[in-house]
Amino acid sequence: MRTIRLHDTRSKELLELDPRITDPPTPVGIYACGPTVYNRIHVGNARPYVVFSLLKRFFEHEGLRTTLVINVTDVNDKIYEAAAVRGVPSQQLAGEMTRAYFADTERLGLGRPDHEPLAAEMIEPIVAHIQTLIDRGTAYAAQGDVYFRVRSDPQYGSLSGRSVDQMDQGEGVEGAHLKEDPLDFALWKAAKEGEDTSWDAPWGRGRPGWHIECSAMAEELLGTGFEVHGGGNDLVFPHHENEATQTRMARGAELSRIWMHNGMLQMGSEKMAKSVGNVALLHEVLDAWGRDVLLWFFSTGHYRQPLAFTEEALASARATVANVRELGRRLGAGPTPERLAPIRERFFAALADDFNTPRALEAVAEWRRAVSEGEGSDDLREMLGVLGLDNLLDAQDGPPPGVVELADARGRAREARDWAESDRLRDEIAAAGWTVRDVAGGYELVPA
Repeated sequence: MRTIRLHDTRSKELLELDPRITDPPTPVGIYACGPTVYNRIHVGNARPYVVFSLLKRFFEHEGLRTTLVINVTDVNDKIYEAAAVRGVPSQQLAGEMTRAYFADTERLGLGRPDHEPLAAEMIEPIVAHIQTLIDRGTAYAAQGDVYFRVRSDPQYGSLSGRSVDQMDQGEGVEGAHLKEDPLDFALWKAAKEGEDTSWDAPWGRGRPGWHIECSAMAEELLGTGFEVHGGGNDLVFPHHENEATQTRMARGAELSRIWMHNGMLQMGSEKMAKSVGNVALLHEVLDAWGRDVLLWFFSTGHYRQPLAFTEEALASARATVANVRELGRRLGAGPTPERLAPIRERFFAALADDFNTPRALEAVAEWRRAVSEGEGSDDLREMLGVLGLDNLLDAQDGPPPGVVELADARGRAREARDWAESDRLRDEIAAAGWTVRDVAGGYELVPA
């Protein structure tokens, strides 16, 4: 197995992946923070889902059994607020949006994480974790709320690199009169008027805070000291800082060995975020561009860096995907010529060096330039498989006649400038599993 090194946010260094030695052997653990389900997810939310799904694929390629956990936050202030606006129960909204999240990410074709815990289904371990913190004197109950004593942990701030006195938990004035210290953050929130979902706990009926949910879920499924904790770099503080301190103070152990954070997707000069309002919903992007283009696009950027989401970048990815498909039609199946073995090695060496997918794609481009028509494609299939794109080399069946008829009808609607009918037909084509794209002289149909 290659030596795999990943950037650790706490140490700001590349750390060697060091699997736990247990008897029986424990799989390498990856925990990534998933969405808060108060709306359909946008394509920026999909970036960590893709990064950590592909990381698992790479680990397993290298012979490491791996357990990937991506949670769903279905208990949160934002859900209460969005449900109130829509006039529906909060758990109804959360359930609806969770199902949409599963459906949207299923279309990425990367398989499911090994575990996708819902916070609402983990209340018992969450309550037990909070009670341990209270018993150890690092948390306190106050009129039905429970707060964590930030200054009880001398290592607090070590993940984000912030001075304790310069921190703001982002909780506003909520509960400020109950806190011993403004720095303290909520572990449990007493039920309030208008909040329609709550649970019984020793200190009063209520619901968990955001940070404790992930600590409890990660520990429940992966234990402590697991290998990689991931998520967007917007979660470093306060969310991941608080996750780390909760486990440290409750267990006397670190939650994770490596804290791995991906950069944000950007539209214009700002990160893509629902709060900013500059979002492209994942299912709409998949309808327009297809999963192959989106996965290739994600791999063009190093996971730690911001990635500009633009029409030009997606069009470039689409052109490359089409070229790879065409190459697949011209190559034979079977072993790759030995002269190309060093290129394959450069591909996997790039992934072992902080999961550098752009450099890995450079190796793919080099391999494509060096191969001759009719030669074997096994190495290319192996490389693309780690990126979830080996399907590009599969023989492509043409669209069924019914889909072609819909695409022809859409073309006529566009000529008549009947945009509503054109959009309706595009959606019908997408529902049949195909994406229609306008090109010079007409259209093309590709599998969605």
